[in-house]
Amino acid sequence: MPRALDSLRGHFYKARPLWAAVAVLLWVTGAGAETVSGAQLPDGAQKVGENRFRAPGTFEDTLKYYRTVYPVQAFPRRPVVNQPGVKAVHIVNPSGKNFEGLNIYEANDEVRIYIVPVPPAPKPVRKAPGPKAGKKTR
Repeated sequence: MPRALDSLRGHFYKARPLWAAVAVLLWVTGAGAETVSGAQLPDGAQKVGENRFRAPGTFEDTLKYYRTVYPVQAFPRRPVVNQPGVKAVHIVNPSGKNFEGLNIYEANDEVRIYIVPVPPAPKPVRKAPGPKAGKKTR
C-alpha cells in the first residue's frame, strides 16, 4: 500500500505563498540588524556612548521601525518627557530579560536610542554570626 508521501498528488508539495512571503519578510527585517544587550537596533545606528546610539532616520522613522520589531501589543509605550523641542518615548520590555526597555528621543535635530539596562541584582545581606541556638551562656 503506497504511503501518502509517495502519491502523485501535488498538494502535499506546494509551498504556501503567504507563509513563504512572511518568512522572507521576517528574514529581511532581522537580517543585518545589530543587537546590543538583547535589544535590536536599526541598520546604520552609530554608537555614541555606553548603551547610547544615534538613529539613522527621523524620529517617526525610528518609531515605525520599532513598531515592526517590537509590536505595541506586546511592548507597551509611554511618553517620557513633555518639554518643548524634545520628543521621547519609552518602550517597555515586559520580560525584563537582558534590557529593561528602550528610550527613543529627539533633541537638537538628532534621534537617539538609549538601551535601559537591567539593574544589577542586590547583593545578599550577611548577618553577623551570633550565639548558636541551644547553647547556654553563663
